[in-house]
Amino acid sequence: MDHTSTHDRRLAILLWFRLARFYNQSIKASNKHLEQWQLTTAQFDLLVQVGAHQPVTQQHLAEKLLVTKGNITHLVKKMEERGLIMRQQDWKTKYLSLTEEGTTFYEEVVPQQEQFQIDQFGELDTADQKELLRLLNILHKQGEN
Repeated sequence: MDHTSTHDRRLAILLWFRLARFYNQSIKASNKHLEQWQLTTAQFDLLVQVGAHQPVTQQHLAEKLLVTKGNITHLVKKMEERGLIMRQQDWKTKYLSLTEEGTTFYEEVVPQQEQFQIDQFGELDTADQKELLRLLNILHKQGEN
């Protein structure tokens, strides 16, 4: 039987709602910020992962991205059509890398989006940010069990 008090249960539910609302608010704000480059957060994530790990296999990319594996093919195709990434196949393995245009785009967009994301935590000082990260890591580890 669960012995969690009513107060503790309400507090836990409130925390979940606040986290969900912040996440949704952050994704909406990021998508709005990325519109100037005609990118979604999923496309930005793909750009960052390919740029940081290139050449990267499509399978490794699927494990790294915050989207479902079914969306990977669509995302890759869209970014290929824009001339930002290229796909090369070595037998059964597909490798992705940034094109020259993709590298230039990466160097323009990534620092600006990173600063945008940093600014979302501007109300928290360094100690608060470290504490929030520590607490989120505890929750993440609990979720893995």
